[in-house]
Amino acid sequence: MAPALDRAGYWGPPTSTLDWCEENYAVTWLVAEFLVGMGSWCFHMTLKYEMQLLDELPMIYSCCIFVYCMFECFKTKSSVNYHLLFILVLFSLIVTTVYLKVKEPVFHQVMYGMLVFTLILRSVYIVTWVYPWLRGLGYTSLGIFLLGFLFWNIDNIFCDSLRNFRKKMPPILGVTTQFHAWWHILTGLGSYLHILFSLYTRTLYLRYRPKVKFFFGIWPVIMFEPLRKH
Repeated sequence: MAPALDRAGYWGPPTSTLDWCEENYAVTWLVAEFLVGMGSWCFHMTLKYEMQLLDELPMIYSCCIFVYCMFECFKTKSSVNYHLLFILVLFSLIVTTVYLKVKEPVFHQVMYGMLVFTLILRSVYIVTWVYPWLRGLGYTSLGIFLLGFLFWNIDNIFCDSLRNFRKKMPPILGVTTQFHAWWHILTGLGSYLHILFSLYTRTLYLRYRPKVKFFFGIWPVIMFEPLRKH
């Protein structure tokens, strides 16, 4: 994480408990940290605590949805696992309440990491014991996500060195070392591929015939063929 605010900007001093390595207001005085995903745009633009919560708490909620989908992918269409729903909702409420009290980013990171680790275990089980031909998609999703996590750690640990390096490099090259931005890009792509993996697993169980297609030969999507007859 970065030291104190680099320069004044439209939103004033940050009130967030986190301030990342990207130099604040380096691109425009309206946006504190410019190179980020749209999902956390409000937080990185303002570095305000309220916007930080808007960025971080939905990470917990959305990951709980992923967990529910992955553990219910082999159930019938009309089934609802109320016990699992209760556990995940309760977990979300506890994390939210504690995080509002302690305001410790490491707590949020550990709770989010627990959910991601649960998804990894479930995915490994599926590609090992149920649908082994999905290993390519499952492991690609995991690998890209972990690469983003590696860049996130590099950005935190070597922040001062990266900032000094960027001062010596042309802007077009320095921008490639904004590893927190790479975290957003890679974890976003990894999450998208995980959604495809979840969709493929679910629709295959429901006897659809999913296929991975590539728009323009690059972007993967899931296409479905008609339902199989019994």
